[in-house]
Amino acid sequence: MRINGHSHLLPYPEDIPSFMKEKEIFWVDQERKYMLQKGWKRPVTDSSFFLNEKLEWMEHNNIDHAVILNLSQLYGNGLALEEMKSALRFQNDFNAKVQYDHPSKFTSGFVVHPSYIDGALWEIERCVEEHQLSLLCLPTHFMDAAGKWKTIFTEEVEPILELANKYKLAIEVHPYDGEKFIQLENVSWRFHLVWMLAQCADAYHFYTLKMYADKYPDIRVCFAHGGQLAMVNLGRRIQGFDGRPDLFEGMTHPRKSVGHQNIYFDTLVHDTHSLELMIKRLGGTDQILLGLDDPYPLGEMESEAQSSYPGKLLDLAVDEKILTEKQRDELWSNNVMRWLGVEENASLKKRIQSQVS
Repeated sequence: MRINGHSHLLPYPEDIPSFMKEKEIFWVDQERKYMLQKGWKRPVTDSSFFLNEKLEWMEHNNIDHAVILNLSQLYGNGLALEEMKSALRFQNDFNAKVQYDHPSKFTSGFVVHPSYIDGALWEIERCVEEHQLSLLCLPTHFMDAAGKWKTIFTEEVEPILELANKYKLAIEVHPYDGEKFIQLENVSWRFHLVWMLAQCADAYHFYTLKMYADKYPDIRVCFAHGGQLAMVNLGRRIQGFDGRPDLFEGMTHPRKSVGHQNIYFDTLVHDTHSLELMIKRLGGTDQILLGLDDPYPLGEMESEAQSSYPGKLLDLAVDEKILTEKQRDELWSNNVMRWLGVEENASLKKRIQSQVS
């Protein structure tokens, strides 16, 4: 099988509740040319942003199954409580319907807001028990009720991790909203090209320092975009930990989490040198899974200008002897299923494997 472990999907304009546009939370224009929020719009750069077109795109590219993450624009940061709850509930119900209507094609994620723990725990229970969703999407950073920005892996979020551990969920950690708390002018796409990588590295920094991978052994966490800066930055983190132990009292050495069986990274690093570094850092390919981040232009999409197509990076890695063909196939299939927890989730296993029967 070929499974894409990192994909996104927009609702059709008519599927978005009217309150989302009225309150300028999120909407898509009727011509399907832009996704919009208050003071913000982004072009819809490919028809596969939408469901039917996504299915056609998957068939054209021989992709059997896709993991649909929540939209980053719907993390809910900065929204009033009731607006946030309604927006996130819409997102989760939309993703659940996609999975319900196309069980062999999609595994959908759901999102909660960590600032309101009781509501987040209730929403996790609802999405797991009612919708049979098994993938929790978390932002690298969130705004708390007092308006302060925090990393997702902080003590106040531990009840969410505890419940996720109870349900044996997969977790996707994805960056967004950097321009809201990094005080730089938003030009030249700097927050997507540079700061998103720093956000992922920051979340990974605290996940490993607190050794949550051992504290919550039944969750499997994947860091988006290859955790690219985390790979480059390991030596500096070790230097800092060893050189200033007074700053890390009660924390775990960065080396302890390298290659941990419950920490995953996707392949969206855009060049074979970065992929090779990831493989060397992790001591192999078992903790790496195929992620295309389609249909965004920073994903692996068909593009003459970018000389790209879905899966190109892995094909180049085989050509350059960085990967064997067997390893490439595992990145496309077995590794994604292991992160999702197929062996521990009978209904998930049945849904995905029905694609090949």
